[in-house]
Amino acid sequence: QVQLVESGGGLVQAGGPLSLSCAASGLSIRTYNMGWYRRAPGREREFVAGIKWTDSSTYYADSVEGRFTISRDNAKNTVVLQMNSLKPEDTAIYYCNANRLPIGTPTGYWGQGTQVTVSS
Repeated sequence: QVQLVESGGGLVQAGGPLSLSCAASGLSIRTYNMGWYRRAPGREREFVAGIKWTDSSTYYADSVEGRFTISRDNAKNTVVLQMNSLKPEDTAIYYCNANRLPIGTPTGYWGQGTQVTVSS
């Protein structure tokens, strides 16, 4: 049974950092494209960041480019999203995703989500 478990969400002041983790079980992140998505109140789910399983190439939404970094630890079967210079508009539920389709394809396995709230 595949499980993706996110952790690390919380309340942070604007400008601060926060790190999210996604622990995978039932699959190896070595053979899946891993990604982070978010859903803000009243908005559609959107792609945030992704990392390819083949060469670890990373991809980011324009809104987070330069502030967020996605990485993976194959030994721990974990993906991390380091978020810096957070803005109130980053407030959302963040979801971890694993799939074998191109980065940014919102399908495959999902975690339950973790809430990130950025106060101004």
